[in-house]
Amino acid sequence: MGPMQRLRLSYGQKLFLLASLPLILAVSAIALLVAGQSSILADREIRGLETQLIEAKKRELRNYVTQARNGFYFIYGSAPPDDEDAKRQVMQILAAMIYGDDGFFFVYDYDGTNLVSPRQTEIINTNQWEMRDGEGTAVVQEFINTARAGAGYVEHLWPKPSTGEDARMITYVTSFPSWRWAVGTGVFIDDVRQTVAAARAEVEARVQRTFLWIGAITLSALLLVFISGLLINIRERRLADTKLKHLTQRVLDAQEDERGRVARELHDGISQILVGVKYALDVARRRVSSGDPRAEESLAKGADNLSRAITEVRRISRDLRPGVLDDLGLGPAIKALTDDFRTRTGIDTQFETVVFRNRLSQDAKIALYRIAQEALTNAERHSGATEVSIDLRGHRSGATLRVSDNGCGLGDRGRPTTGIGLRNMQERMDQLGGTLRVLSSRTGTVVEAQVPLSHLLPPEEGAPKRKTKG
Repeated sequence: MGPMQRLRLSYGQKLFLLASLPLILAVSAIALLVAGQSSILADREIRGLETQLIEAKKRELRNYVTQARNGFYFIYGSAPPDDEDAKRQVMQILAAMIYGDDGFFFVYDYDGTNLVSPRQTEIINTNQWEMRDGEGTAVVQEFINTARAGAGYVEHLWPKPSTGEDARMITYVTSFPSWRWAVGTGVFIDDVRQTVAAARAEVEARVQRTFLWIGAITLSALLLVFISGLLINIRERRLADTKLKHLTQRVLDAQEDERGRVARELHDGISQILVGVKYALDVARRRVSSGDPRAEESLAKGADNLSRAITEVRRISRDLRPGVLDDLGLGPAIKALTDDFRTRTGIDTQFETVVFRNRLSQDAKIALYRIAQEALTNAERHSGATEVSIDLRGHRSGATLRVSDNGCGLGDRGRPTTGIGLRNMQERMDQLGGTLRVLSSRTGTVVEAQVPLSHLLPPEEGAPKRKTKG
């Protein structure tokens, strides 16, 4: 078994793929779009949350420093720059302002010497100008520069008193310019980072749930498509089985009808003629025995009846399968059919054809011949036409047979394809992948059958082109 045979798909599988692939592509595109938009919205939401939390921390720090400054401003405001007692009182107040597990106030002079550090007493009265955090930031220099500028915030790493490990901190620094002090306090924002991380995890979980919902909906849709395809396949099989049974019955009925027709023609025509031949021969034999001179007359009559029988046999044989169709092709066969129809019915029948270089396949020739035969039969029996024209020609799309008459049309013009003859025409075209058009009106009927290019054989070398009328 080759790879192409292994990859050959059934009708149901093709239908399932045809319905599933666009759905999968659309859902994939939607999933990617949702993922991208969710990521953008999540980052925007998390950044906004982080900004809000940090702004709240900053406002909190500012309030701490403002309240502390208001608490000892009466001392600082009335003290001269060299009042050491006032400085000492303020330093004592700030050293005592410890809040929470990690909150404290600090003081540095503009030279970088620490004056107040209640959580890290070992650095008091030491110069910390060159101190840097784990990221290389000169923290004390940033404090002093911010204080010199008036007030502001500094973000940096600082050892967390409760754990002893570096953590990110936001510090608000203000200045006591007359004493050349940088005073401030800070809060650790690791809780902000934890809140942001929790929010990010929640958003990611939300996106994951969205993907799960999309996957569940896609799976449900695929199952629905599969079940629908399965039901359609079952229904189509049942319809196909029903049509096959009807077609088989119609074939059997057609065979029986054809057998009955042939039997009637044999019985009513050839059988009676042969009986007449036998009777004439018996009479001739008796007359010869008795020496009657009329024996020759009886033999002549028998010979005439025998000629009629031969002609009738040829006609029946031609109706069943015209030999000219196999010997000379479709054009001469329809030409002979047209001549016989004109002679037999007296209807003015014209046939035109252009002998094209492409030759029709045997199935196509038979189908077009039978359609022409059926169309002439309908014109004779039902239309009351006085003129019939048949046109056969090849073109780039295939070959077309057109039979038109000037009769009264098909009786039920709203349903022109209900007759068994027209159904047979349609089925012949369906088997060849061709098309059949039946146009009926009160001024006549046109039957047009077109065979696709796939039923034309390669052109023969030196094939002539001619036009035939009859």
